[in-house]
Amino acid sequence: MRDVRVAAAQFEHCDNDKANNLGRIEDLARRAVGQGAELVSFHECSITGYTFLQTLRRTQLVELAEKVPEGPSTRALHDIARALGTVVAAGLIEKDDDGRLWKCYVVVAPSGPIAKYHKLHPFIHPDITPGLGHLVFEHEGVKYGILICYDNNLPENVRATALMGAEVILMPHVTGCTPSTMPGRGSVDRALWDARERDPVRLRQEFQGPKGRGWLMRWLPARCWENGVFGVFSNAVGVDHDTVKPGLAMILDPHGEVLVESGALGDDVVVGLLTAKAYEEASGRRYLRARRPELYGKLVEPHPPGHKPVTSPGWRLAYRAEEGRPT
Repeated sequence: MRDVRVAAAQFEHCDNDKANNLGRIEDLARRAVGQGAELVSFHECSITGYTFLQTLRRTQLVELAEKVPEGPSTRALHDIARALGTVVAAGLIEKDDDGRLWKCYVVVAPSGPIAKYHKLHPFIHPDITPGLGHLVFEHEGVKYGILICYDNNLPENVRATALMGAEVILMPHVTGCTPSTMPGRGSVDRALWDARERDPVRLRQEFQGPKGRGWLMRWLPARCWENGVFGVFSNAVGVDHDTVKPGLAMILDPHGEVLVESGALGDDVVVGLLTAKAYEEASGRRYLRARRPELYGKLVEPHPPGHKPVTSPGWRLAYRAEEGRPT
């Protein structure tokens, strides 16, 4: 690994408005480049919008989806990357020649697309196909992995990506401030978001408390520390369909410490210097070398026996309501 400056962004996307969202991506990428960023990471489905996807019929989802990398949104990202001289990473819905739909995250350099990843644990729409495997790619002397939102909640995914050689893991999310049975968690009143300029303190308390940052700090630093990797957390902020998201874009080092983070109540980007020294000195590097795979057979057995994987959030999805799923 070498020293590299990387950016994590947050912005309020507009549902099904790719032109607007790509415009915000360009603006924030330009700000990041002004601070020396060589790569700018945006949130899950930052091009299309996210939570509203659960309300779409399959035909509508197909219409929204694009080919990757030959589709118009990836071409637009290439234009941005080429104009700014940086790598841009963003999310959208991909469709392939076999009719499958994927939750896709694409990474585009000035020279063109260099990687794409499919979310392993999608749940927002029943017609999205789960990804088929982990991914690590190298760009200019740095090895990057990608894990989208729920993928990071399973420690096995971060560990597998680290074992594949990832030094930096891009962790695009749309998360936080959702209904939950966990103590102190739950949604944020839309009125607080609308009044954020007149009364920023109350909204900041919600975002920084157990509904937002407090929840992230329970597990996100551990993923970086136990595997000795940098984590680049990007997230939506503001109104996302029927919820309010807290942003909190941040970069964590391989010790699980926060290098940089955003407390902005709106669109923002933070840039951090990721150093080879921090990576080499991380405790997690020792832990990877101490593993005893011969003891881990239980990790690849279904639990309980015969169980098939089910990915679901802690909040109710529209297609699981009484009226049935979108068709």
